Amino acid sequence: MSIEILVVLGAPNSSSGELSAISKERLDFCLKRYQNNMMILCTGGWGEHFNTAKKSHAFYTKNYLIKSGIPEDRFLENAISGNTVEDAVKTKEIISSLKNIQLSIITSDYHLERVKLIFNEILKSYKMKFVGVK
Repeated sequence: MSIEILVVLGAPNSSSGELSAISKERLDFCLKRYQNNMMILCTGGWGEHFNTAKKSHAFYTKNYLIKSGIPEDRFLENAISGNTVEDAVKTKEIISSLKNIQLSIITSDYHLERVKLIFNEILKSYKMKFVGVK
């Protein structure tokens, strides 16, 4: 049986690290979907368009999920990225040594087609599902 990895793509947060509604929608979907045998990978670093805070976006999203009850040992390394292409490239680096996995890529519905194009190209050898949260 394969291990499912929930990959939560980054979205904006404030300069003080407060997560946007878009980010929380993705994270809340992750929380609903999560089961004990799954792993989670959070993406997002810094960028003028989504995070100018001191810490990476993935730091804030991982904290949100831990505070919501997901054990810290269920997280893979954060993918510190500045855009969707880097999300895919850094995710591939992090999961490259893992065997028998499938990915569930969580983004927003308006971003879904772009994410599919990028991830299907960069991670074409992986089994993936895509979720576009409303």
